[in-house]
Amino acid sequence: MPVLAQADLRLDANPLDFVLLVVYFAVVLGIGVMARRSVSTSLDFLLSGRSLPAWVTGLAFISANLGAIELLGMAANGAQYGLPTVHYYWIGAIPAMVFLGLVMMPFYYGSKVRSVPEFLRRRFGTGAHLVNALSFALAQVLIAGVNLYALALLLNLLLGWPIPLSIVIAALVVLTYTTLGGLSAAIYNEVLQFFVIVAALLPLTIVGLHKVGGWNGLVDKLTAKGAGEEMSAWPATELTGISNPVLSVIGIVFGLGFVLSFGYWTTNFAEVQRALSAKSMSAARRTPIIGAFPKALIPFIIIIPGMIAAVVIPQVQALNEGGDAAGITYNETLPLLIRELLPNGMLGIAITGLLASFMAGVAANVSSFNTVFTYDLWQDYVKKDRPDEYYLRVGRLATIGGTIIAIGTAFIASGYGNIMDYIQALFSFFNAPLFATFILGMFWKRMSAAAGWIGLVAGTLGAVAIFVMADPKLLGVLDLPGQGASFVGASVAFVLDIVVSVVVTMFTKPVPEEQLGGLVYSLTPKADRTHSTTGDDAGWYRSPALLGGGVLVLTTALYIIFG
Repeated sequence: MPVLAQADLRLDANPLDFVLLVVYFAVVLGIGVMARRSVSTSLDFLLSGRSLPAWVTGLAFISANLGAIELLGMAANGAQYGLPTVHYYWIGAIPAMVFLGLVMMPFYYGSKVRSVPEFLRRRFGTGAHLVNALSFALAQVLIAGVNLYALALLLNLLLGWPIPLSIVIAALVVLTYTTLGGLSAAIYNEVLQFFVIVAALLPLTIVGLHKVGGWNGLVDKLTAKGAGEEMSAWPATELTGISNPVLSVIGIVFGLGFVLSFGYWTTNFAEVQRALSAKSMSAARRTPIIGAFPKALIPFIIIIPGMIAAVVIPQVQALNEGGDAAGITYNETLPLLIRELLPNGMLGIAITGLLASFMAGVAANVSSFNTVFTYDLWQDYVKKDRPDEYYLRVGRLATIGGTIIAIGTAFIASGYGNIMDYIQALFSFFNAPLFATFILGMFWKRMSAAAGWIGLVAGTLGAVAIFVMADPKLLGVLDLPGQGASFVGASVAFVLDIVVSVVVTMFTKPVPEEQLGGLVYSLTPKADRTHSTTGDDAGWYRSPALLGGGVLVLTTALYIIFG
């Protein structure tokens, strides 16, 4: 485990920077205390009583994704791979977010399910429900561990605290406000955190570009050091680890753009939960689409700083050239750039923004974990038919338990030089097969209950097998460096899940059609999939289809300019 609190790596924070941090923490905890007043039922604690407006849930939707995975991981990717990292946003997020809002949210919100696993229980029964609830709970504590590790890494750089101590302290802060106010506290803090993150990273991009002579200066400097592919989004062979350009593009479009992206954005309850907390179906549909607009622009304040670091931070340059990086990994790219470029005061804002980001990520993971544990595991399989106060108490205890487990999983994340490699592997295990089961079950009424859980298990095992064969620490028989193993693993998981589900369905009984209303597209009346256009939902500018089309046009324009 790296220890980075050496004198030449410490962030040179002064009292003004620490005052900004203290003020921010006080506001965060204050939001938790105020949100506690509105929590009287388990639905209030775990789903905000389904009462929030679209702009709040939309910003929370994207802020929940702006955790350590996003900031440290994508800045690390920007430093290591350059412009091809934009694929994680423009093809690896935006289309799936629009699809979630336009196609899938009417089923999620209209069926009044409290979680994604609960939707699977209604469609396929207890087998698929239990498999997904267990795998999702495991995934959330693993991903929360990534965010905790990143938060601890920053505290280590800032204060010199040992990584283990920093992990525990970071966990306690998030645990306090999430346990007090539940999902409402997490969501309102996520809205605050979104603006703090932008305020922190935008100056970093501006100052960094000024230092290297603007965009043209950055291009010239990267080109001069032989980084030709870093300045072109396609074919991204270094990012995928696939040397054949055609196969690399296929890997990005199918593995990332379809399987990993749709698997994450349409079935990941940590994100869907924000939309389920909206006050109407129209607001729920607009939630991911509103979040897609800032998502399309975020590369300019995350990836570009990573690319700048590749030419102004000596240790990152050394990493790219295979030289001595003095114990630095790509994960430290963003904190080191902040230390290099920002003066005191602005440094405090940047540090606060990073802390806000990491806490948003942990809170999103923990708040979705406690909901699935309470409703989908404890209530369904351990203690049924108890008073609501009992499940409210279980939800709070699950929040504590999930955070403690995440402290342990943070040490797994510490073993990866680029946490994006680790997180993409997790997505290929858990999200890719789940998306296959969802999309097949939602549009194919014949799919049986047995196929639901058997396909999930088969797809997950397929992705794990690819990971084991590609990881040089394990078998290492597949040559898939970078994040290529995740793209291939996700593709294998998706295809294997589909094939196994179709075969199993042929030999098992389908679910009776009368049980599938609101769960299968062809058996759900159009009226049940249509949102209100009156009152707070009135106005052409609130049309989910119009908003979705607008963000797709924006993304296409960005690809034309920078692709």
